[in-house]
Amino acid sequence: MSKFDNDKVMPRYMAIAIVLTLIGFAIVGKALYIMTAKKQYWTEVADRLKRDSVSVKPNRGNILSSDGQLMATSIPEYRVFIDFQAAAFEKNDSLWLDKVDSVCEGLSKIFPLTSHEFKVKLEKGRHKVNGNGSVGARHWPIWPRRIDYNTYVEVKNLPFFNMPRYKSGFHEEEFNSRRRPFGSLAQRTIGGMYGAKDSAYFGLELAYDSTLRGIPGITGRRKVLNKYMNIPVTLPVDGEDIVTTIDVNMQDLAERAVLDELKLINGEMGVAILMEVETGDVKAIVNMIRNNEGNYIEAVNSAISYRCEPGSVFKVASFLVALDDELDIDGHKIDTSYVIHTGCGIQPMYGREMKDHNWRRGGYGDINVARTLEVSSNIGVSHVIDRIYHDQAERYVKGLYRIGIGEDLKLQGILPGYRPPLIRMPKRKKNGRYDDNWYATTLPWMSIGYETQIAPINTVTFYNAIANNGKMMRPRFVKKVLKNGETVKEFPPEVIKERIAKPKAIKTMQTILEHVVSQGLGKKAGSPLFKVAGKTGTAQVSQGKAGYKSGTVQYWLSFAGYFPADNPRYTCIVCLKKSGLPASGGGMSGVVFHHIAEGVMARNLKMSVEDAHDEESDPIPTVKNGNVRDANYVLGKLDINKRMPQEDKTAQNITPNVVGMGAKDAVYMLESRGLRVRIQGRGKVKKQSYPAGKAIMKGCECILILE
Repeated sequence: MSKFDNDKVMPRYMAIAIVLTLIGFAIVGKALYIMTAKKQYWTEVADRLKRDSVSVKPNRGNILSSDGQLMATSIPEYRVFIDFQAAAFEKNDSLWLDKVDSVCEGLSKIFPLTSHEFKVKLEKGRHKVNGNGSVGARHWPIWPRRIDYNTYVEVKNLPFFNMPRYKSGFHEEEFNSRRRPFGSLAQRTIGGMYGAKDSAYFGLELAYDSTLRGIPGITGRRKVLNKYMNIPVTLPVDGEDIVTTIDVNMQDLAERAVLDELKLINGEMGVAILMEVETGDVKAIVNMIRNNEGNYIEAVNSAISYRCEPGSVFKVASFLVALDDELDIDGHKIDTSYVIHTGCGIQPMYGREMKDHNWRRGGYGDINVARTLEVSSNIGVSHVIDRIYHDQAERYVKGLYRIGIGEDLKLQGILPGYRPPLIRMPKRKKNGRYDDNWYATTLPWMSIGYETQIAPINTVTFYNAIANNGKMMRPRFVKKVLKNGETVKEFPPEVIKERIAKPKAIKTMQTILEHVVSQGLGKKAGSPLFKVAGKTGTAQVSQGKAGYKSGTVQYWLSFAGYFPADNPRYTCIVCLKKSGLPASGGGMSGVVFHHIAEGVMARNLKMSVEDAHDEESDPIPTVKNGNVRDANYVLGKLDINKRMPQEDKTAQNITPNVVGMGAKDAVYMLESRGLRVRIQGRGKVKKQSYPAGKAIMKGCECILILE
């Protein structure tokens, strides 16, 4: 028999269900009542206790040069609004009606709109009907664009707006506007920001965005008794500063040198990279391109992204591979003395003609390996590389990667836009022959800088390794991160390869590169003040499917090298792109290299006191004023060797230099030689109108400016 008594239990369950149902209906009914009949009451209560979470933006960190100068910083900008549901508008807006004309008149003096236009605009916001039925916009823009701090203060001080913000309704949104104190200097490297989105989109700004941006804070805003209180929930954390390797003076010098040459040759693109040998620090990086208006601007970071056939600067890599492998040709060891027969400057190479640049003048004849690079002989380089590696092309390409010219520098996370080199690796079929990606002409043309694509940053890194005795450094753009002036993170110099080739091969190549400048095609890159080593390059630019000779031929002109050659401190590459002849890597890019090198060395020139001492002269000041006999007596008593000035009769007709003299002595000296003197100011002579060294004409006037 079941213990469950239906007669007793079921009525109880039914009663409970009915009660719960009634309670449910009551809750729903109450909710509907609150949502309809009591809507206004509870909306007012919510407004009194309303709490908003407002994001507080941190200050974006600065980007500094290597010596601490500001290259990018943030300044505040504002958008200004008015809340037409603020206290001044809640019940009685007579105050607004009294002040609106003066407010609009004041705004018209700040912004390019008339007072009437402002009044129409603001009244439209005051009478706007919102989605909840309330009247008056809560966030109505006074001006549609951002304004600077000074303008913001002017608007804030206008009548009505100068009242407390929760009474007048005047409020603002603050933004971090990015500014570069040095203008467009190193613009593509430093980077840029989307102003409206307050986000980075290229350069170091993008690469280090998380470091520079900081962490936003949160502030709670609660309305109590018709007054708002800000309650900090989370304080913002300002962004950190980054210190770059860029030197402002070197960057400016490099940009001016590139621009001057581009204008002179009517070039289309100019690139320059200056690197510190020991550390790999990029001290200057230039990326100029001509826009549609004919102006040169930094629009693309071509130094790291423009892969192209490098031309003859690549010949150094080819010969370094051969020197490092120490292979023979017909029993003769490849070294600088190996003689190559280049003939009259034209040689057939697997169905194509290989030409030297002087083929019209009869070529170079028999030259050794060293001379081959000095004069940049295409025939000489391709002959050697093809004879050694024709049947082992894989070894040659592996050698290129071994010496670092094909190295992926892994700069993508350091400087966005970097594109690693493209150097094809030959593949063999089962029958032992090379695949379709490798032709008989590929190796000889690759050896002289074609059939490959390399960005300038890779080439300068390779040359820097040669200058650094074989040690290859990764290009460094950022040295450290600062927080409140204290270092929180460092990026030390990074070695990619301890040795790109044998010391003997490196030493040989260093000597050859010096000779390229001293007695080869790179003479214009040299300097009489210090030794320079490097290599020229002139390459035709492929037009894609159209080949190299479609329309006007374009040329990629380059010079890569280092200085001073006997104690390398800096490596530099200069690349120029232009259309048509004349085109010369040494005569154009080399000239820019020369200006950069001499400018850098002059800036770093420091002379000691000992260097300034002339043993043949007495280390005593020149006596300009006073009595010569008295000076002679004093010097004699002090036992100081002296030479008495000899009067030059011809000098009586020449205007003396009186700058730095007192007025009395200057007037006497000039008037004694027939000049009329007029004085302006007090003190010593700063400037004379009648120039020193000019023949004196009796009766002429000389004005002396004193200070």
